[in-house]
Amino acid sequence: MDTLAGLNPVIQALIATGFTWFMTALGSAMVFFFKSIKRKVLDTMLGFAAGVMIAASFWSLLAPAIEMSEAAGNIKWFPPLIGFLAGGIFLKLTDTLMPHLHIGMPEKPEGIKTDWKRSILLVAAITLHNIPEGLAVGVAFGAAASGLPSASIAGAISLAVGMGIQNFPEGSAVSIPLRREGLSRRKSFLYGQMSGLVEPVAGVIGAAAVMVMQPLLPYALSFAAGAMIYVVVEELIPEAQSSGSSDNATMGTLFGFAIMMLLDVALG
Repeated sequence: MDTLAGLNPVIQALIATGFTWFMTALGSAMVFFFKSIKRKVLDTMLGFAAGVMIAASFWSLLAPAIEMSEAAGNIKWFPPLIGFLAGGIFLKLTDTLMPHLHIGMPEKPEGIKTDWKRSILLVAAITLHNIPEGLAVGVAFGAAASGLPSASIAGAISLAVGMGIQNFPEGSAVSIPLRREGLSRRKSFLYGQMSGLVEPVAGVIGAAAVMVMQPLLPYALSFAAGAMIYVVVEELIPEAQSSGSSDNATMGTLFGFAIMMLLDVALG
């Protein structure tokens, strides 16, 4: 941790989001061992990812944003509120425009009409919700560099670890359905891990932006939280519940929330 703390925050964000991408790739590599995935297992994975993102949205993002707003002498709820809503609206606009296909609803592509293959549309859906994950990690490291007591390297690392943990089953949830679609194991793996490559890009942008404009910190943290909650409510939970195995999805969400809460409280 001391070695990481001595680096530039942008480099810190790049390393951390490189780890989250690696976990996506590691999960995608499961396609070399499995050709299919039971629906109940998939629902549990999606629920787990939802739980991690919900917990991270509050403990790692919204709570520090509220503390920073109060410390800066602002109305403590105003920047988090504006940032949170802006993050959700941004993802809504992106969701409306970007062609994608949800894993649990393979016959209902969303976004503008396109002739993209189903496999590309599946990857696009996961790529879309990896943007706020990478942004959240990047902003967290940028915030830690601000010197404010409400943001720390340990907290940013716990967020990166949490995102990485949930990226492992997420990578499997992309590559294995691609294999079922008829792609080779190699292509399924390549496409699956590619969905996580957007995280280092978003992480570097997030860290650099808040370093240049520190007053944006509460807005940026809550923006990432709003974007992640949008993904959870619009995509992860509906997909996890769509097959009828709601108990598995619910327990996955509880465990995901508990693990992220433990990481953030214990390490952050």
